[in-house]
Amino acid sequence: MPITPLPVFEADADPANRDALTLEEQHAAIETPESIVVRFGHMKMIGEYRNTLDLKPGCGSKLVVRTHRGMELAEAVTTSCSNAGCGKSISRQEMLDYIDRSGGKDYPFHTKGRVLRIATPEDLHAHEQQQTELQRHERIFKELVTFYNIELKYVAAEPILGGEVVTFYYMAEERVDFRELVRDLAAEFTARIEMRQVGARDEARLTADYERCGQHCCCQNFLKVLKPVSMRSAKVQKATLDPLKISGRCGRLMCCLRYEDETYRDLKKNLPHRKTRVGTLEGPGLVKDTKILTQLVLVQLEHDNSEIAVPLEELLDPETCPRPGDTARRLAEEAAIDPLRGMDEDEVRRRTGQEEPGGGKKKRKRKRRRRKNQKAEGQSGTPKPDASSSGEATRKGPRKKRRRRRRKGKGGSGSSTPAE
Repeated sequence: MPITPLPVFEADADPANRDALTLEEQHAAIETPESIVVRFGHMKMIGEYRNTLDLKPGCGSKLVVRTHRGMELAEAVTTSCSNAGCGKSISRQEMLDYIDRSGGKDYPFHTKGRVLRIATPEDLHAHEQQQTELQRHERIFKELVTFYNIELKYVAAEPILGGEVVTFYYMAEERVDFRELVRDLAAEFTARIEMRQVGARDEARLTADYERCGQHCCCQNFLKVLKPVSMRSAKVQKATLDPLKISGRCGRLMCCLRYEDETYRDLKKNLPHRKTRVGTLEGPGLVKDTKILTQLVLVQLEHDNSEIAVPLEELLDPETCPRPGDTARRLAEEAAIDPLRGMDEDEVRRRTGQEEPGGGKKKRKRKRRRRKNQKAEGQSGTPKPDASSSGEATRKGPRKKRRRRRRKGKGGSGSSTPAE
């Protein structure tokens, strides 16, 4: 079957309809950004560094930058200019607003440094080589800790691209003296050693991967400031208080409880407090419980102590709301206006004298007439003709007479005629 080109695709294929600027010319038309925002380090720190070279990187480009720790491999997040220029990037003002909302001064944001170059294949290979040697760092660190009998727990190791600094993250319950440990580590790796103590949440940020929701752990993905989470948030949200169900990978309360706490507090302000007297369509009552997300109120009525669930928008003033007597009076008035209200169909037909479907009234008359005829036959011994019997005789022919059994005489004779 031959392929016939469509006119719309032919128009796109025509070079005369294409943009006059090539990709190289379009790239040259973009202005060089003054500074570039990058993400670097094992803790996903953010830095905004001045771009002294003629670099125009896109989002996700690998760069070699000089940070406060040394030369590191970083990932470009956005360019700090008035126009972001990319659908995945943001403007500088949006970035500063995000930092202010995410922790302000506690947010790990750095500005002392500069962009050196775009990462070359040699830089990427050197970074991969360092990642493969992390097991060696862990093994040597644990051997020295056991040798010096120091109560430390190894968490992670992070060498920078230049190799001049190696950072070890550890956990310890008490303050320890690791001066001899640092001296041996510096001699082993020929670099400056930094020891940084972390808590349970930072350990999860460094080592955890996925949470029970199926997403990356929030502390590893985007959270930079780990604020404490109180049990009050779980109680307000009326979640289960089982520690196994509301704890994250770090063993502490899940960070998502903090995200939802503000929404729950705003919704809870609209609901009445417990033991508050409110009004409903069925009468006044006291508030027993509330549902924050569904905005429902459980009310115990005063007149019969029954409990009903009422939406928040249907609550009334307890002084002006309808009373139980008012409801009964209203129903009585409706019954007086419509006397047949609440009756079934048979009762309505009986009250109004209407015929039932299928001739029910005629059947009842026929039964009464038949019972009257049977009673008359029993008294006189001769049946009285009626409309029904005459009709049957007309349809089925002459009616046969019943043969009566003759009684025998007292004298023992066979004749039934009494003796004269």
